[in-house]
Amino acid sequence: MSALFALATSLMWGLADFGGGLLTRRTPALTVVVVSQVIAVTVLGAIVVATGGWAEAGPQLWFAAAAGVVGPAAMLCFYRALALGPMGVVSPLGALGGVMVPLAVAIVLGERPGLLQLAGVVVAVAGVVLAGGPQSGGAPVQRQTLLLTLVAALGFGSVMALIAEASSTLTGLFLALFVQRVCNVVVGGTALLVSVRRGTRALPEGGLRVVVATLPALAFVGLADVAANGTYNLAAHHGPVAIAAVLASLYPVVTALAARGLLGERLRAVQATGAGLALVGAVLLTTG
Repeated sequence: MSALFALATSLMWGLADFGGGLLTRRTPALTVVVVSQVIAVTVLGAIVVATGGWAEAGPQLWFAAAAGVVGPAAMLCFYRALALGPMGVVSPLGALGGVMVPLAVAIVLGERPGLLQLAGVVVAVAGVVLAGGPQSGGAPVQRQTLLLTLVAALGFGSVMALIAEASSTLTGLFLALFVQRVCNVVVGGTALLVSVRRGTRALPEGGLRVVVATLPALAFVGLADVAANGTYNLAAHHGPVAIAAVLASLYPVVTALAARGLLGERLRAVQATGAGLALVGAVLLTTG
């Protein structure tokens, strides 16, 4: 069950990233983040009320709140690093953080993968990095780009580690995800407000009408991201966190395949190799 939950996480994160990437071609990234998370907060709030999740409130919610603060900060660093480029270096390094931080935490806490699973970790991590299409040659990476990417990677991995500790029950998980998303909205909304005051536009060309027209897509992005956090929490509680973290971090492969299937984008040879290695690693992890 842990492997299935983790693979579901990678599927939903990959599709959410794909959808978010499409939306940010027309709408400012911060606006996409804030609006999608507001929708998620609304839906989660209704679920918490319907399930009586408020009764699960406790100190563990601080983990959810921390994840809600760290997540948007990491995403902002990641977007900035992507803007500075090269994307072929930034993307796989950012994804790698989602593997290494939870994996390190799990090992520190005493988890020890078997030999076959360890081989799966190595193969899958290599696949994740290659699926991002790392570049060779060309202009050197700026120090600022590298620093922003490393901060983003650490943030992504920290969110996965924090959300795994946020709840141990299903109703408590709904409340934890609600708290996380409220913090996402507060942090993202503050960043958006600051950005607007500095002269950056918040609405796409076409104004509010375009945002309203894309609400279904924004809802999908926000809710898929929430669902991915939820299934990752379940994966971490039904099996080894180290294995869950690696399988959940296969989402760049999903994003690349979605772009290939829906947009006709051609995979570079290194990306195709990475996708194949990631699938082999997943098989080794689930059968080990």
